[in-house]
Amino acid sequence: MKYSQLKEIIRKKDSKIEFAVVTNLENGLSEIYEPGKPLSKEFEIHKKQIERFFNLKKNGVIENTEIFVETYIKPIKVIIVGAVHIAQYLVDFAKSLNFEIYIIDPRGYFASEQRFPDMKIINKWPNEAFKEIETNENSALIALTHDPKIDDPALQHALNKKFYYIGALGSKKTHENRCQRLKEVGFNDEQINSIHGPIGIKLGGKSAPEIALSIISQLVSETYKK
Repeated sequence: MKYSQLKEIIRKKDSKIEFAVVTNLENGLSEIYEPGKPLSKEFEIHKKQIERFFNLKKNGVIENTEIFVETYIKPIKVIIVGAVHIAQYLVDFAKSLNFEIYIIDPRGYFASEQRFPDMKIINKWPNEAFKEIETNENSALIALTHDPKIDDPALQHALNKKFYYIGALGSKKTHENRCQRLKEVGFNDEQINSIHGPIGIKLGGKSAPEIALSIISQLVSETYKK
């Protein structure tokens, strides 16, 4: 790989641009693929297969060739609302996954650098915090506070932006009350039913790390359904 090509790959990763590196394993020639941009003659004949790997967000060798496709995708934004004990375990689980974590909590004594080192922390109410984060249907929300003043505005934002994953901590009764409040402000049943509540897959665990594991498992599962 040429030095200039390596620099371009680093630049694209830093800019969070989605692309793929296509390499002929036989002769070592490589090229950067981006949707909508032309490829050289070397790789143009394999464009459909390259696009397939890219769209599926997978790496691999194109069948019956020596062409290797390595995809680079944007990290998924996961917004955790509520810097509670469970959030600390969630962050630990998420560190090795392709997630870009934000923690929102107006309570500075919870959301601190000491409790969440090297994390993006926003000590503001959700309505203000979301002005600092670009979100869309590829974003995920995990609401953990049990406090309607904090969780509800975050859930409303996620529903309006059509987040692919929305989960909220709490008992069945807590979730029923939450759903009723969302109905009262105009959300329909289809939107409300998209919320995973109570959050997480059923592992049977009760401790903070076990609950965090059930949440991250559900998040990963829903990510691969996208």
